[in-house]
Order: sequence, then C-alpha cells, then structure tokens
Amino acid sequence: MSHAIDQLAALGTSTWLDDLSRERIATGNLEEVIREKGVVGVTTNPAIFAAAMSAGTAYDEQIEELKKAGTKVDEAVYAMSVEDVRQACDTFRELYDSTEGRDGRVSIEVDPRLSEHREATLTQARELWRKVDRPNVMIKIPATEESLPAITDALAEGISVNVTLIFSVARYRAVIAAYKEGIRRAAEAGLDVSTIHSVASFFVSRLDTEVDRRLEEIGTPEALALRGRAGVANARRAYAVFREAFGEGELPEGANVQRPLWASTGVKNPDYPAGLYVTELAGPDTVNTMPEATIDAVLREGGLHGETLTGHEQEDEQLFADLLNVGVDTEDVFAVLEKEGVDKFVTAWSELLTSMAERL
Repeated sequence: MSHAIDQLAALGTSTWLDDLSRERIATGNLEEVIREKGVVGVTTNPAIFAAAMSAGTAYDEQIEELKKAGTKVDEAVYAMSVEDVRQACDTFRELYDSTEGRDGRVSIEVDPRLSEHREATLTQARELWRKVDRPNVMIKIPATEESLPAITDALAEGISVNVTLIFSVARYRAVIAAYKEGIRRAAEAGLDVSTIHSVASFFVSRLDTEVDRRLEEIGTPEALALRGRAGVANARRAYAVFREAFGEGELPEGANVQRPLWASTGVKNPDYPAGLYVTELAGPDTVNTMPEATIDAVLREGGLHGETLTGHEQEDEQLFADLLNVGVDTEDVFAVLEKEGVDKFVTAWSELLTSMAERL
C-alpha cells in the first residue's frame, strides 16, 4: 500500500522538504528522503542555512579553502550555499527530467536585505542563477511590493522563480500579475517558456499564530471559537484565486501555471494536529514544503481525506467576516507578518554572517 505522501501526490500535491545541509547531502540522507519519504523537491531560506552552517564540521574544509583565498564573508556564505544547492540539484536531476521540470526543484533565496531594492534583487537573482548553473534551481524572491518588478524581470529573462513570503490574497493577486507579465515578456523575447517554472509560496501557520494571539487578547467566547482556522481558510481563498487566474488561454502557448506552494506548514501550536496544514490543503497543482518532522507526522498519522481545497468558499469568506466582526484587523495582520518575515530572515542572515566572519 502506498504511504500518505504518495497518496498526497495522487491528489496533486507535491511534497518538498523545507531543509538542506551539507551533512544531508554527504551522508546520503537527501537521497534517502527522496526514496523513502516521497520528497520531490527542496526549499531553503537564510534561517535554514544559518542553522546548517553553524553546526557540525561538514563545512570546515570549504571554509578553510575560502579563508586561504581571502574570500569576503558574504561571498563565502553564498559560495557554500550555492555548492549545497548545486549538489542537491544534481541529486534531484532524474526527478526533474521525469516530471519535465515540474518537480525535482531546489530553491535558493536572494539576500533578504535587498527586499526593498528592485535592481539589486534582480542582479543577485541573475548571479545565483548563473553560479548554481542547474536548470532545476529556483531563485527565491520575496513578494514585497518593491520586489514584484524584479520577479517579473527575472522571469522575463528565463529564470525560474519561487516567490516567497506571501500572506494575503491581495498580494497573491499581484504576484500572479507579475508572473503573467514576466512570462509574456519571455515569450515575446523568443524564449522557450515551457522551461520557465514558478511557484508562489503562501505562508500558512504564521497567520494562525498571529491571528490566534489577537483572538486570545480579545478573549470573548466568539473570538476564541475562531482560533486555528485562519491559516487554512486563507490558503483555500488563495487557491480559488489560482483556479480563476489560470483558466484557458491565460498564458502564452507552452507556458506553465504558477503553482501555489504552501509554506510554513509545521504547526506552531501543539494543540493542533501535526498534519493540519497538509491534510486540509491537498489538491491539484499545488506544492507543500514541509519540515521533516511534519513529513514524518503525515507518514505516521496519515489523516488524508481527499481533495480539501475546494467546496469551502462560503465558510472561508464567512470566517474572515467573523474575524473582522470580533475586532481582528486582518490587513494589519498581513502587513505585520510580511515585515516580520523579512526581518526574521535578515536577522538569521546577519547572525550567520557574524559567525562565519569569526570562523574565517
């Protein structure tokens, strides 16, 4: 009998691992999770690399080489990140080929400190694309208002993009518009748009954390009854927008749809089922990137009950109306989460640069 991740794939959701390290690659663990756990892609972020490079000895040899070469700390960190991503891309190459580029993807993120600078973001996206030099890499660019034009520019040049840190449906619509414009420009430039892929990373558990905190501050029975529901409802609202936006004739011939990717899917509240943001967000043309602990919980507990992304439109809209009625300013929630998301990655990156400077 197939396991839960295989069943998830049959419903149309690809499972990507939200983690990467030199140790995973060197020990064969990455190949193991592909073979044993049904993982078909990897996402990374500055916090993941900060954790990987700050522990163990796997990077010592390369750090010594970079030290002898007098490499600057920023360049050293990216040199190590690029090497990890390149090796992971090679590990996933067979999957990439067999799915015609849909899966077998590995993401690497631009410096989060550049999120307010279009040209600097685009310049680094080009540089990472060139340095990794693998067709199955995806360059992660945050969906901040200032970075949206850089997303379009990168796609127009044939760079596959993972658009990250999406919290609101309104911002998601802008991301879709940026994707469509980039693909249109790529087609007009004569590029083979069938080779350009993109995902839109919609963050889930962080929304519940912030909304629940506000509901608990309000403290009324009506408010408390709404806890733990916003993350799933918001993602399902986004999926409805996806289905509407990528109908027939919406893209140049041969172009791929930009799949929604459910990110931040490890539950933060231990009272919630470990697989909440997996079982309730299963359906066609989606990706779910999970920490390994969440993958293990889904494999252990199962809990899948078919496609769960559609058929809830009325209740999802009602939930957001109820949140407003009890006093939760959802627009403020989205603004806070975007700022916090960028700040967390900046902090992780800065801490990594400090520790790496000491090691160099």
